[in-house]
Amino acid sequence: MTNMQKLFCLLFFLFLFQVEASAQGESNNVLPVRGFSIAAPKTNEVDRFVKFINEELAPKGINVLVLRVDYNYEYQSYPQLRDSTVLTKADVKKMVDACAKKKIRIVPQVNLLGHQSWAKKVVGLLRVFPEFDETPHVKMPEKYVWPNADGLYCKSYCPLHPDVHKVVFAVIDEICDAFQTDAFHAGMDEVFYIGDDKCPRCGGRDKAELFAGEVRTIRDHLALKNRELWIWGDRLLDGKATGMGMWEASMNNTHRAIDMVPKDVVICDWHYERPDQSAVYFAMKGFKVLTCPWRRPDVTTAQVEDMVKYRKYATNGMKDRYYGIMQTVWMGCGSFMDGYYGLAVEMSDRNKELAAKSISDWDSFRAMIKKIDELNNAAK
Repeated sequence: MTNMQKLFCLLFFLFLFQVEASAQGESNNVLPVRGFSIAAPKTNEVDRFVKFINEELAPKGINVLVLRVDYNYEYQSYPQLRDSTVLTKADVKKMVDACAKKKIRIVPQVNLLGHQSWAKKVVGLLRVFPEFDETPHVKMPEKYVWPNADGLYCKSYCPLHPDVHKVVFAVIDEICDAFQTDAFHAGMDEVFYIGDDKCPRCGGRDKAELFAGEVRTIRDHLALKNRELWIWGDRLLDGKATGMGMWEASMNNTHRAIDMVPKDVVICDWHYERPDQSAVYFAMKGFKVLTCPWRRPDVTTAQVEDMVKYRKYATNGMKDRYYGIMQTVWMGCGSFMDGYYGLAVEMSDRNKELAAKSISDWDSFRAMIKKIDELNNAAK
């Protein structure tokens, strides 16, 4: 055997060792998915965020990154949907390449069905296609307050409008192609406007069937290219029976859709003030489920412990449905990184008060990682 052949064999065995070690590390982790969800960075934040991926997310064991892109991208199919400043293909490629090198699965999100407005501003599809509005009779206020007479939190598009899915599917395909992904997050949380009585298409229809129908429609389109659908889970929980109310669960009867939705949809089950046990309910219904904390470290720690406990004591049929945990961040990408690194962050007086008590997105993230590490070490 020549020296060159010996060198090749050595390199080959080193490669196999690294692959085996990586696979072993994943199999030994107490949670299959350690996720992180955040708004996609602005174009001038991309390089900084890539550094954050390399130096913080990957070393801490994060293996799924959900990026809330919405219309912060240079869409070609419907360029009129773009935000005023957007990520370029080159920006996206930097993040995709960084995640690929660190073996992080990247899942882009575009809010569908609900969250088509915010405060006094119409966003997304309804800004460009007002004809898709489920409640055109509800006018956007000059000054937004909650609660209000119209029950307006966020607008929804009409899932039965004959032209809406032509646009939705184009957006889904384009963003999935750009991020080179096999999964897409459709949001679909906090849908208060659905099956409105004044809608000529939806009025009088079963709200659970309407919600489930939209989930199936998006899921079936993604399945054509072997892509997986992720959604937030709140609309599939009964707000009255659980006492969770209208935000973390449904008070408009969409919860019955849980028995009409395909079981290969991944559920992101968010609870921020208490470590609610609804992951068990989703798993028993046949879904893979992620528990999603926000900014309370004590709650986050309990949620990690619970998910690990569910997996430990589950039957073989249930164990893999307890998919893991995903930190959610509900501030801008740049603001989060500022806070994480101890830099000044522009925030409300209430959030300043909470941050002073170590109640923040970044404190929750640190608590999540710390508890996962502790449980991994204990399991060795």
